[in-house]
Amino acid sequence: MLQNKEGQTVPNVSFRARVNNEWKDISTDELFGGKTVIVFSLPGAFTPTCSSTHVPGYNELADVFKANGVDEIICVSVNDTFVMDAWAKDQKADKITFIPDGNGDFSAGMGMLVDKQDLGFGQRSWRYSMLVKDKTIDKMFIEPEKPGDPFEVSDAETMLQHINPSAVKPKMVSLFTKVGCPFCAKAKALLQEKGLEYEEIVLADAVSTRSLQAITGKITVPQVFIDGQHIGGSEDLAAYFAS
Repeated sequence: MLQNKEGQTVPNVSFRARVNNEWKDISTDELFGGKTVIVFSLPGAFTPTCSSTHVPGYNELADVFKANGVDEIICVSVNDTFVMDAWAKDQKADKITFIPDGNGDFSAGMGMLVDKQDLGFGQRSWRYSMLVKDKTIDKMFIEPEKPGDPFEVSDAETMLQHINPSAVKPKMVSLFTKVGCPFCAKAKALLQEKGLEYEEIVLADAVSTRSLQAITGKITVPQVFIDGQHIGGSEDLAAYFAS
């Protein structure tokens, strides 16, 4: 049975990593000493749930966590440093520190190293998250021990609910644009002025004007969405902020 280690200190290990193309040993003292840190650990880099939900969730809420006293967010996986570095670039998750637990020493010390030989993974970490304050584990969310790869309690939303149930989450903003469109530039400037991060979807071969019309009912750009609500173009966005 996987043990909840709340009240205990994190394992004293060193992580072998590549920093600026040189080998470096990163200690748990360096990562956790005198800091409030969120750790989420998962079965493997580039795996479906980890890439589609677990990492993006923490990256999207990183600023909210930091506004609520969290100094750093760490993703741990039993993968080597080259794999973790490549995954970090692929995920574009620049608000998360990716730590390679290549030999599984940290996961073993946490009692979270499990056998996944049936998947060809060998020994990997069970999925969990925890809040660590100055090397002491304050709270753990361990996924239930059942077949497969459960993902029910170690997500970013659950952690934020624990830290501050009243925390204000960032708005989810997406906009369709075209290269060289001055109205698109105006919409992006408005969003930046309001301090809102956004996902830009540039119309090209993969996303056509026809697709834009099917989604928004419009053929012009930009088309802005905020928290699932279709706002419209740049003038509509200005009116939205004015109201």
